Amino acid sequence: MGHFSQLFLILLHILIFALNSQLGSCSFSTSSSNPLTQQNLDRISYLPGQNFDAEFAQYSGYVTVNQEFGRALFYWLIEAVEGPSSKPLLLWLNGGPGCSSIAYGEAEELGPFHIEKDGKTLYLNPHSWNKVANILFLDSPAGVGFSYSNTTSDLLSHGDKSTAQDSLKFLLEWFERFPHYKGREFYISGESYGGHYVPQLSQAIVRHNLESNKKTINLKGYMVGNALTDDFYDHVGVFQFMWSSGLISDETYKMLNVFCDFESFINESDKCGKIIDIANNELGNIDPYSIYTPSCTANSSSPNKLLKRLMIGHINEAYDPCSEKHSVVYFNNPEVQQALHVNPKFAPEKWETCSEVIFSNWKDSSRSVLDIYHELIAAGLRIWIFSGDTDSVIPVTSTRYSIDALRLPTVKPWRAWYDDGQVGGWTEEYKGLTFVVIRGAGHEVPLHRSKLSLTLIKSFLAGESMPALQQLSDS
Repeated sequence: MGHFSQLFLILLHILIFALNSQLGSCSFSTSSSNPLTQQNLDRISYLPGQNFDAEFAQYSGYVTVNQEFGRALFYWLIEAVEGPSSKPLLLWLNGGPGCSSIAYGEAEELGPFHIEKDGKTLYLNPHSWNKVANILFLDSPAGVGFSYSNTTSDLLSHGDKSTAQDSLKFLLEWFERFPHYKGREFYISGESYGGHYVPQLSQAIVRHNLESNKKTINLKGYMVGNALTDDFYDHVGVFQFMWSSGLISDETYKMLNVFCDFESFINESDKCGKIIDIANNELGNIDPYSIYTPSCTANSSSPNKLLKRLMIGHINEAYDPCSEKHSVVYFNNPEVQQALHVNPKFAPEKWETCSEVIFSNWKDSSRSVLDIYHELIAAGLRIWIFSGDTDSVIPVTSTRYSIDALRLPTVKPWRAWYDDGQVGGWTEEYKGLTFVVIRGAGHEVPLHRSKLSLTLIKSFLAGESMPALQQLSDS
């Protein structure tokens, strides 16, 4: 009987493999006649290196956003641990532009599956955001992660506008595949260049709903962290943060403000470039995305990148600053790609956390998204901005300058918020916007302060203020 059971399992695996192979030559777009068919095919049954039971459902696959050019975006849905039918849906977007939300958001930050140093074994994140929501990770635009296009020129012509439109198309098609999420409370969050992606997609959804005369997507709000928001305020805040944190000299700080005005900073004039080089030398070999944690000496990032207009989010983690390498090993594993339903026909020759091709060929980038904030505040969305206070790339000073430029009246003044009796950070509430600082976190807040980030997302989704000290006894 035991031999028969083993034989049955072997035959079952062969059947599944054959089915996956056949699917590899088929279209992965949703069938309008039976949208549940593709949903069922997208169900993830196991993940290599998963030596524990996952008490939640998960799905991954492609959604075609342009039939003519063959553009398809790759997603990974991880449902809530408890009561997924009663929990909201949260879309997470990493930035770059050109960086994978699965590489960073799922595998390093807020997702339940993180990767051990061997690049093969998974472990559960105890503070995963799927404790409170169904999480949808999206690799956008095409050419990022496992997302692809059959038209090479697509990879050379992406920009803010096209990315927002493709992401909107993705959502409209995805909800057809997962109709039980239609009408569900929907939120968007992200970080870094997600400071463009998130409000721009939110604006596209709001306008689509208005044009459709119905709430096709039940968007309730969005939240961004250490977000690129306004080029002028972002770069002024970087200089100030580096100086106030003791990273550069008084003289260099003065020269940065003299020679690196808005236009020369963006276009990097000779004088501005020289003073940036001096600042680089003064910074030393630190991780600018998390100034108090060790840098990955095997793959250190040049501080000069922190002064560029478009910033790619690299990883930085207190205990393992080289964790990006583990993701590269894991997601290049053919067995992992098969488990995630990656079509071999369209799989990248080498999976990368960020695409230099897309980053280098980005066509349009808004110098400011503050006008979108005004529009969406007026539309009644719940809008939060959070900031890890040890990030020098898009530091808390830059974010505060941008918020100040919105000229919003204060509703609840600046105060500390608490987690387990300790100050978790600081917060201020404005009319239409809440600002939260996370104490001791770098550019990737859920990576450095995972427990505090879970408190953050709980408060955001509930529409409640960050906890005060006296609230702890009630929780």
